[in-house]
Amino acid sequence: MSLAVDQRAIESLLAFWADAGVEVSYADAPIDRLAEGAAMLRARSQPTPPPPPVARPGLALARGPDVGAAIAAAKAAAAACDDLESLAAAIAAFDGCALKTQGAKQAVFSRGVGDAPLMIIGEGPGADEDAQGQPFVGRAGKLLDRMLKAAGLEGRVFITNTVFWRPPGNRTPTPQEQATCAPFVERAIALVKPKMLLLAGGASAKAMLKREEGILSMRGRWFEWTSEDKSIELPAMPTLHPAFLLRTPAQKKKAWQDLLTLTERLDRPDRPH
Repeated sequence: MSLAVDQRAIESLLAFWADAGVEVSYADAPIDRLAEGAAMLRARSQPTPPPPPVARPGLALARGPDVGAAIAAAKAAAAACDDLESLAAAIAAFDGCALKTQGAKQAVFSRGVGDAPLMIIGEGPGADEDAQGQPFVGRAGKLLDRMLKAAGLEGRVFITNTVFWRPPGNRTPTPQEQATCAPFVERAIALVKPKMLLLAGGASAKAMLKREEGILSMRGRWFEWTSEDKSIELPAMPTLHPAFLLRTPAQKKKAWQDLLTLTERLDRPDRPH
C-alpha cells in the first residue's frame, strides 16, 4: 500500500473523529486502557489495609455539655435573684444552656403582670419572639391574647417558656435544655406567686409535670405541680399550644373549653373540682 493511500486513510479517520465531536487530544502519548483496567482488577484483589485510627475526642466532649454542672449553676444564679428584673438579667447572662450559642439573638424571658394570678408556660420562643425579646408575640401569641381577653383574663397573666432561647429551626426543646432552664422557671413561679399554671403544649406539660402522656391525653385535666424543694404546690392544667391551634383550627373548641374551666376555678376557688 502506498504512502498516499495511508495518508488518505489517516485523513479519513481524523475527519470521522472530528464529525463525532472529538477535537482535542488529551495526551501526547497513547494510553493503554486495557492495561489500566487489568491493574485496577489486580489492586482490588489485594486485601484492603485497615483504616488509620480515628482520633477520639476527650471524654467530656464526647458526652456533650455537662448538664449537671449547668443545672447547678442555674440554681445558684436563680436563687440569688430577689425580683423579676434581676432574674431576667441572670437569665440573659447565663451561658449554661447550649441554645444560647445556636443562633438565638437574645434571651426571651417573660411578659405580663408581675403578680399575676395565672402563669402561662409555653415551650420555647420562635422567630418573632427571638426578634422582639418577649414570649408569645407572633401569630400564636396574638391568638393566645384574643383567647385570654375573651375569657376575661386580659391583664391577669404572666407568660414565660420552659427555655429562654430560640431552638434552631423552631424545633422542640430537648429535656436537657428544659432541665437546664428549669431553676429559672421555678424561681419565676416563686417570685410571681400565681394561683395556678396553664401549660401550653406537650413539651411544656411533660417537662413541668414530669409525665410522658401526650398533650391530647393531658389537656383539660388538673394536675399538681410541685417545686423541687416541695415548698410550692400549684394546680396546673395542660392545654393545646396556640401554634397547634393555628395548624388545626378544629381543635380550638377544646382549648377554649380548657380556658373556661381554668377561669372558673381561678375566679371561684372554693367550688369543688
